[in-house]
Parts: sequence; structure tokens; C-alpha cells
Amino acid sequence: MNQNNKLSLKEKIGYAFGDGAANIAWRGVATFLFIFYTDVFGLNPATVGILFLVARFSDGISDVIMGVVGDRTKTKYGKFRPWILWTAIPLAVVLSLLFTTPDLSDSGKIAYAYVTYIFFTLIYTANNIPYGALMAVMTGDDKERISIGSFRMVGAFGGGMLVQGALLFLVAYFGNIDPNIEVNRISEDKFNVVVTSTQDVLNANIKTDDGIAVFTWNDALINADKNEPTHGKSFSMESGKKYEFIVSGEANISAENISLIDQKRGYSNSIYLLSVFLALFMFITFYTTKERVQPPKEQKSNLSKDLKDLLKNKPWLILLVIGLLFNIYNSIKQGIVVIYFTHYLNNQLLAAGFMIGLMIASIAGAMITAPLGRKFGKRNLFIYALIFSGAVNALLVFCGPEDITAIFSIGIVSEFAAAIFPTLFFVMLGDAADYSEFKNGRRATGLIYSAGSFATKFGGGIAGAIIGLVLAAFNYNGQDAIAIKGAVPGIIMLMSWIPAIITLIAAGLMIYYPLNQKKLDEITLTLNNRRENNS
Repeated sequence: MNQNNKLSLKEKIGYAFGDGAANIAWRGVATFLFIFYTDVFGLNPATVGILFLVARFSDGISDVIMGVVGDRTKTKYGKFRPWILWTAIPLAVVLSLLFTTPDLSDSGKIAYAYVTYIFFTLIYTANNIPYGALMAVMTGDDKERISIGSFRMVGAFGGGMLVQGALLFLVAYFGNIDPNIEVNRISEDKFNVVVTSTQDVLNANIKTDDGIAVFTWNDALINADKNEPTHGKSFSMESGKKYEFIVSGEANISAENISLIDQKRGYSNSIYLLSVFLALFMFITFYTTKERVQPPKEQKSNLSKDLKDLLKNKPWLILLVIGLLFNIYNSIKQGIVVIYFTHYLNNQLLAAGFMIGLMIASIAGAMITAPLGRKFGKRNLFIYALIFSGAVNALLVFCGPEDITAIFSIGIVSEFAAAIFPTLFFVMLGDAADYSEFKNGRRATGLIYSAGSFATKFGGGIAGAIIGLVLAAFNYNGQDAIAIKGAVPGIIMLMSWIPAIITLIAAGLMIYYPLNQKKLDEITLTLNNRRENNS
């Protein structure tokens, strides 16, 4: 079979569904797990940061193991496709467990978080390394892989849009409490609101449907300096106890437009639903794709030789570090965005609109990557995108909580360029696999793609540690309004210039990447001739 056939639209779309599924898991975790752990599950931010770092670092070993296992898997379906099928349901189940909140002691909660999170990273590894490697064996044409990569990223950002855009609204829907709410007008736009519930709710959140009105506690026992007006309040409710607020800023408030959400139940049920879609999308990828590129027939299984080739593969070594850096950049931005909108802009649901805007920009960025890559070359385009995205993102440091238009504009423009990073990265890992076969006469696609999984997960772990340690340095406590106010400067730093520094470092390193388009054309031609002669 000709290994360089152009792939059908159906196969490219089917492949894209796989990253849509993966990003339901990955972006769901990257965007919401930190705030879920701190504000809902009640863990300390530094504890969460260390958890992310430890779990992701240890996961690097499993990445390499999975790459080796994938290369040595032999079934009638190929080397990599079967793993997508085998791990679809386990990944959906462990994602659900991450957002489940058993009633445990503080130490029990930490143990539960470690066990479920590490298990999640292992299953994700067993799924995502074979998925990434599959792209490199669907076709031997490096230019066709750019097209597949663009489809993949559209799928990835589509899955991200699904979870980031819908999750907060699903939380509001599934977590809705049916409380008794009394509203008494004090003046034209000021009301006294009293709520009671027939159930205990450990982590309730109250706000108006429009999210405009501000709430203060109507309680003489609460000091004025601890009762700052916010666009909602989070608190623990006891069954039958009255909770009283002064609500201002909206006219004609009634009980019908005040919502009271059980965040624990809301998060859990929402993730359970999204996990079903995750498994279905994985099945679609398995049934619509095909493996075509095989290792050289004379190649013998030799792990020692594969590892030696890997460590001498300069393009792979550079990509490993670049992938680590841009994933730190993206993961800091994803991990802080909900906290930023919740505690700096005081409007959590607005974060959903922001993230949808970013996903739309990401899809556009992924779709434009192929023509831009042909025009500028992959290496040069990567460098331009890194510098541009980071510089624009740093401008958020100048935005106040009222600068909604500027915040959305800066975020969207920055994300448009940031979408180019992963699109090119996974394509270039395929180029690194070709380079190894060209230079050494051997191919270890799965092992090379382990760099992608390692960089994604360990970069996310470092990002989580950075977020946790910075917030801890500012004494952040998601359940304490005074501590939240004091941590706002740290939240702004994490949203703006801290991640931007990472892109400048990555751009400097990318200059040394050796595979320009001329060299890639030479590699592709040589490998095609070898494969034709050996077929």
C-alpha cells in the first residue's frame, strides 16, 4: 500500500475526535481541578501544587514505558489503535473519580487525591502516547501530517470548548438546590435576602442569575473588614438554618432569579456526563483510522538501541524541552483562569464565555497553521508564535476588573498564536521519528511520542506547582474572602507576565532546532525510496 496517500476527510475527522476526547479529560483537569481541590474539596493550594508536581514527575517513567510497549504491540488492528479502544472506558471512569468528593478526614482527602490523580495520569499515558504516535503511522508524508495535525488540534480545541464552555453551566444545573428564598426590598436596587435549605450543603454558592448584583452578609457578628461585597458568596449551609444577605446593584430582584448551587454535586454530575462523551469519541477514533507506515522489515526489537538512538536525536531532545516549556505556559494560563474570573473579576460564569472565546481562537489558529507552516517553515513559525503570544498575554497585567473588553481581546489574540504550539509540536515529533529512521535505519515512533505525553503532563505538573506556590506565598484560601483579596496580586501575576517569560525562553531554544524544510524534503524523499525498494 502506498504509505503517502492523501488521507480521506472522514479519517482526519475521526482522528480529531480522539483529541477531542483527550481534551475533555486534560483541559477539564487543567482548568478546573485546582479550584475544585481548593475551593470545593478543601485542600491547601501548596498541597495541591506539590501533588501536581510529584504525580507528573513520576509519570515521566510511565511515558517512556508506554512508548516502548506501544512500539512492541502487535495486533490485527496495528500497534497504536488498540490502546485507544482499551483505555477509553478506564479513562472516563478515573476522570469521574477525580471530581468525586468522598467524606474523608483532611489526610484522607490528600491520600484520595494522590491515588486518583496518579491513576489518572497513568491511564492518560496509556491512551495518549499511542494516540499521538498513530498520526505518524497514518501517512509517511510530512506535509500531510501538518494537515492531520491541524484537524487534530481542531478536535482538541473542540473538546476543550465543550468542557470549558459547558462545565460551569452544567455545575449550575446539576448542583441547583431548591431552597426557600425570601426577598424584601430595602430601596430601589437594594434587597434583604434570607435563604434556608432542607439539606446540609458543605459548599454552597449563591448569586443572581445575571451575576451583576453584589452580596454582603447581613450579620452583626461579621466584621466590616471581613464582609467585602462580592458578586456571590460561598459558604457552608446547615439544614434549617437561616442565612441573610444584603444584595444590591440590580433592580427587581426576586427569588426566581437567585440561584443557590451545591458545587460538589454540580461538579461531580457534570464530569460524569462529559466522561460518557469522552468514551464515545475514543471509539469513533478507533473505528475510523488506519495504520500504514511500518518499521523497516529488517529492524529487530532492541530497546537499548532504541534508547541510544533517542538520546542522540537532536531534534527530539530540543522538542522535549520546547514541549515542556510551552505546556508550562499553557497550563498556568488554564489553571488560573477560573480563579482569576472568580476572585478578581468576581464573576465566575464570565469565565465560561472567556474560555469559549479562547477555544474559537484556538480552532482558527490550528486551521491557519498548515498554510503558515508552508510559508514560513515549522521552526520559524514556532518562534514567531511563541514571542507574539507571550508578549500579548503579558498585557493583562495592565487590566483592571472592569476592563472586560480588553481582557477578552488580549486573551483571544494571545490564544490564537498559542494554538500553533501544540499543532506544530506533535507534527514535528513525527518529523523526529523520520529523522531517526533516516539516520539510523530504525524507527521507534511510540518512544519518540512519549516526549509529547511527558512534556504535556510534566509541564502541567510544574505549572500546577508554580500556581500553588505563588498563591500560597500570597496566603490564598479559596474559602476565606480576606485571604482571597490579599492574593489578588499573585493571581494577576499568574494570569499575565509569569507565563509570558516562559515563551521567551522557549523561543531562544527553538533557534537551535535543526530540521528546516529543505532537510525534511531530503528525509522524506530518501525514506520513500527505501520503503518502495523494500516493499
